[in-house]
Amino acid sequence: MNPRLLRVAGPVILIAVSLIAVVAGLAYGGGAAEVQLADPGPVVRWGLPIATVLVNLSAATLVGSLVLALFALPAGERPFEIALDTASIGAAVFTIAAATTGYLTFLNVLNAKPTLDAVFGQQLGRFLVESPLGQAWLITTIAGAVLTVLTFAVRSWIPTLLVAILALASLIPMGTQGHAGTEASHNAAVISLVLHIIAAAVWLGGLVLLVVVRPAMSRRQLQAVLLRYSSIALVAFVVVAVSGTVRASITLLDVSNLFSTYGFLVLVKVAALLAMGILGAWYRRRLISRMADEPGSRRFWGILTLELVFMGVASGAAAALARTAPPVEAPLVGQTPAEVLTGSPLPPELTLERWFTAWDVDLLWAFVVAFAVFFYLAGVWRLHRRGDAWPIHRTVMWILGMLGVFWVTSGPINVYQDYLFSMHMIGHMLLSMAIPLLLVTGAPVTLAARAIRKRDDGTRGGREWILWAVHNPVAKVLTNPYVAAGLFIGSLWAFYYTDLFRWSLYDHVGHIWMVAHFLVTGYLFVLSLVGIDPVPYRLPYPMRLLVLIAIMAMHAFFGIAIMMNSGLMVAEWFGAMGRTWGATPLQDQYVGGGVAWSVGEIPTLILAITVAIQWSRSDERQQKRRDRHVDRVGDLELDAYNEELARMAERDARVAARQRG
Repeated sequence: MNPRLLRVAGPVILIAVSLIAVVAGLAYGGGAAEVQLADPGPVVRWGLPIATVLVNLSAATLVGSLVLALFALPAGERPFEIALDTASIGAAVFTIAAATTGYLTFLNVLNAKPTLDAVFGQQLGRFLVESPLGQAWLITTIAGAVLTVLTFAVRSWIPTLLVAILALASLIPMGTQGHAGTEASHNAAVISLVLHIIAAAVWLGGLVLLVVVRPAMSRRQLQAVLLRYSSIALVAFVVVAVSGTVRASITLLDVSNLFSTYGFLVLVKVAALLAMGILGAWYRRRLISRMADEPGSRRFWGILTLELVFMGVASGAAAALARTAPPVEAPLVGQTPAEVLTGSPLPPELTLERWFTAWDVDLLWAFVVAFAVFFYLAGVWRLHRRGDAWPIHRTVMWILGMLGVFWVTSGPINVYQDYLFSMHMIGHMLLSMAIPLLLVTGAPVTLAARAIRKRDDGTRGGREWILWAVHNPVAKVLTNPYVAAGLFIGSLWAFYYTDLFRWSLYDHVGHIWMVAHFLVTGYLFVLSLVGIDPVPYRLPYPMRLLVLIAIMAMHAFFGIAIMMNSGLMVAEWFGAMGRTWGATPLQDQYVGGGVAWSVGEIPTLILAITVAIQWSRSDERQQKRRDRHVDRVGDLELDAYNEELARMAERDARVAARQRG
């Protein structure tokens, strides 16, 4: 197909197939069937999933265009401008579609009949402001309107990066509106859906941008962009496949439910996903390398058109699934206090065995750990292939640190931290103090700078963005030892003595923020004192030890303050679980304070010992340099003395010869 024709035909094909797929899915699964009681009408029943399809497609166009522009296109050139224009159009459609979806959702949920009187407007206003579902669509619509303006206004690297982050964040409310499955799977269902939406948007939107930007690029430029897009698409494919599998398993609960109408629509999505994966692997391994010749190019664009068709099928089936009743309905209200508060039943008593057998995998952090280990090992392997050495202990430390992150976020600590304050504190201490010691020793920035290929075509790849993140002014401030120490100890007090702690318990997004925050602040603090990776400034060794001593003192005081607290922190949470085993909530809080005071100081002590050892080794190296200097100076003085003796002997010989003459 001609690229200029495909520029228009590609999006049309995608939208048409998506609409056909959603209508067929609704007709087959009964998602638009008339409801016996409080039927909202055919316009709402059919219009809501169609509007949802448009939301998904426009969001993908917005997000995917920004991500691909940042990773594969040079800023300031025509393709980059086209990418931002495409993102702006996507944002505008996203805003209108989100507003329409929110309005239809209001009509569907409350069975309201549109009128022009004040009562209808008041009902709509309360729904958007007071209802979590209405708030989600209101936030999404406002975010879309802001992004429409920003994508039109920005045209350089850093503003585009900030807009892309906002665009990704705007998709989160869409994934947190609800879930299917049992109450015990609430967090897993929400996280899997959010990851699924974001990864699919990056994948689909990048494909749309390739179609749109093709006429503005030479074949050589396009070949490079396609290779970079295929790398993004591969990561997105893995995330979509795994998160989709988790989401389906939560909803279906049993393999036999695959034979239901809901299960059939799931299988349609799976088939479309597998087809896209096969096509992606084919054109990455076979066709991209032939882009220089016209026949290969024609074949490639034919494959791309077919991939758009499968993308449309998957998008339509996803919207139909959202309106199709799952085979197993979730209970609306928990039966126990723990289920009401956490959405999960109270776990059994914490015993020694359950420290090794209790697991509740957080899919987000599982992806973070898996990709961090994979890319680190890939970098080490690349250095090895070209004959460069990388210390084995750094690799071991990085892997151990990442396994520690996985154990804290998916192991027994994650299972029990909502019910035991002491377990929450253990996880906090490991994330902020112990694990960063291992990760900093792994020197990931140094490895990335050496292993990732440098771009020379005006674009920014992984190496360029990592080095920018390390050397930008914000990073210079955050890695300043005094700032890093202040964030490390200040956030500790601010978190537990403000509503941030309560937010992390009631909202899983708050929990994710907590994990990321303490991991990052701990990493910055350790990096500012030790490590191989470069930082703008490190204190002299005596000052480093003084900072550590001050941190240990304030940390111990924090633990003692918790132990002396006569009231229960977040009493309506920890005191209302209905837990009958283990220590009382107040006694458990006392244990948590002891953990912060005693166990939490161990990593700081190890860090102090490390600094002291580096100090002594630094002194030894300086002494050796001084000794070598003295040796060099001593040798020079001895040579000069011998030369002087030789000259004196020669002079005496000449005097004696004259006297004899």
